[in-house]
Amino acid sequence: MPLEGIEADQELARLSKAIGHSARVRILRVLSQKEACVCSQIVDELPLAQSTVSEHLRILKESGLVRSTQDGLRVGYCINLDRLRRLKALIAVI
Repeated sequence: MPLEGIEADQELARLSKAIGHSARVRILRVLSQKEACVCSQIVDELPLAQSTVSEHLRILKESGLVRSTQDGLRVGYCINLDRLRRLKALIAVI
């Protein structure tokens, strides 16, 4: 995938929007320190309600920066390293 051009610019804008809130940046930092986390573990790290954290996780997941896996009623979240590398590459060529 190209790192420059209209499509790359649009992709970078979408990813930037996903990390455009300090709570989402903090969630990524929390996830980067652990292999996987369930929502309650992330909530413990942030001064936000569970529903708010869930909304931020949804946005990160839609962007592809975060992946989730379900184990019964528990949902585990982790960083999608390929997508994070792509974001870094897109930023590097600015």
